[in-house]
Amino acid sequence: MRSNLPFDAVLFDLDGTLIDSAPGIIDSLEQTFRHFGWAIPPRSELMHYIGPPLIDSFRHRLGLDEADAWEMLRVYREDYRRDGAFDAAVFPGVLGLLEQLRASEIPLAVATSKPESQAVRILSHLDLSQYFAVISGASEDETRSTKADIVSVALTGLRDMGHLASRAVLVGDRVYDVEGAAAHGIPAVIVEWGYGSPHEAVGAASTVYSADQLRAFLLA
Repeated sequence: MRSNLPFDAVLFDLDGTLIDSAPGIIDSLEQTFRHFGWAIPPRSELMHYIGPPLIDSFRHRLGLDEADAWEMLRVYREDYRRDGAFDAAVFPGVLGLLEQLRASEIPLAVATSKPESQAVRILSHLDLSQYFAVISGASEDETRSTKADIVSVALTGLRDMGHLASRAVLVGDRVYDVEGAAAHGIPAVIVEWGYGSPHEAVGAASTVYSADQLRAFLLA
């Protein structure tokens, strides 16, 4: 890796950053609402569920108690594992960006609020696993679910492999990415092609509108 590069490690969010996973997630959410006999919210409302831990959304957006929130998460995960997980596509330009970062020998990691086991399956299915030294996600029991905790695992994993990761950066699309990066004193870059709204980029080091612009920022 060139010593004059601005960053010595890049962490990527998954949903809305590397891949457009909204179709599969939205479909599984709709199936979950149907399962419980509830009215299905409009797509604009369901998009808000993509990013934060789903268990939190079920608690706070729906006002469910702990037992009901966990039951809803169980039903969602069952449908998503069966039908929704692979209903996703790599965003345009991302594959070329990952190739360029690999050629520059910058260690890469994924830091996603999606369960880690699901993230591994999806990245493998899309042939993206090869680019990442570490894949960090939420634990199945949600004891590790905040973005700060997930970023911590990703950074520790990189450092355990011998990478300094002293000038790391997190690329994401939601305010949770900005907050998770800030918890570790690293900058965040927000991609405009993701699922967040413009105000969620407040506090980010930069906002980019294309993979080419992101490449220029990371490899300046």
